[in-house]
Amino acid sequence: MLALVKAAKGVGNLELREVAVPKPGNREVLIEIKAAGVCGTDLHVKHDTFPYWPPVILGHEFSGRVHEVGPGVTDWKVGDRVVGEPHTLACGKCFLCRTGNVQICNSKRSIGWGIDGAFTKFMVMPEHLLHRIPDNLSYEEAAVVEPAANVVKDVLEHAKVEPEDIVVVMGPGPIGLLAAMAARAGGAKKVVITGTPKDEQSRLPVARQLGFTEVLNLAEVNALERVQELTGGRGADLVVDCSGAEPAINMGLDLIRKKGRFCAIGMTGKDRISIAWDKAISKDIDMFFNMSTSYTCWDRAISLIASGKINVKPLITYTEPLTNWEYVFSQLEAQQGLKALFIPS
Repeated sequence: MLALVKAAKGVGNLELREVAVPKPGNREVLIEIKAAGVCGTDLHVKHDTFPYWPPVILGHEFSGRVHEVGPGVTDWKVGDRVVGEPHTLACGKCFLCRTGNVQICNSKRSIGWGIDGAFTKFMVMPEHLLHRIPDNLSYEEAAVVEPAANVVKDVLEHAKVEPEDIVVVMGPGPIGLLAAMAARAGGAKKVVITGTPKDEQSRLPVARQLGFTEVLNLAEVNALERVQELTGGRGADLVVDCSGAEPAINMGLDLIRKKGRFCAIGMTGKDRISIAWDKAISKDIDMFFNMSTSYTCWDRAISLIASGKINVKPLITYTEPLTNWEYVFSQLEAQQGLKALFIPS
């Protein structure tokens, strides 16, 4: 079968290879991949800025169908439609695992960078990491469950959107738009989305298409003035940063109200940045840092997508075969479009 492989350490070193179809081991299933999403992590692996163990098949956002079950599998059968948590090789016995935080176990090596992932036709997964998807959910939509589960965990479970909150989301990429929809589904009174002039090419128009009315191009609108108008001078109840950009993070500290909540999702890609620390302290805000997904957010994300409360269809810009990976990567790196899916032939 054809697979997109990070062949060796260093920038680049991606190639299409013919690889053997894996066999499921004890309590594992073999999944036929129906759609696999390209994440920023895949781009970081290409550029050698995220940990990985080559040679490794990329891809951790996927949907598929159970093709074969291994010994000891009791909860799954051939034909089941599934998505799965990318928390492979978590040890299950350390402090983090035992407190329900397998996603940050030091032994974890996710599919797509730690072990072989979804940019191919068949992939093996442990049965305990799988979740069923309903029949009314297309494989293409289901391939976006993993990033949606991230924002459900970050925005709804961790930072806890409350009814009538005024929420500001900074960074209108796929994660930002998913975060905005999660906040709206969680009962926010108003969701404000901010972006740059470059985001007018494809991202801010999609935000408007999704029904958000407060979509601010920062070159045209003063975000602080607008948020003050919307909140009667109080400030935003919750600020969600999905940009990882130092100026946006500091702008968020201006926008947030005293005793507000700041939800950090976007990574900066730097060892450290400069932020207005004393301002955060003087406002007595709660800051929530986030990494990956929890068990509970997956079925909730599936339900929100299946019900249409999180509408992922407008986010899917490209559906391409693996053979077009170079085009897809180049488009995403240029911020042309939002989410890309590989559809194995």
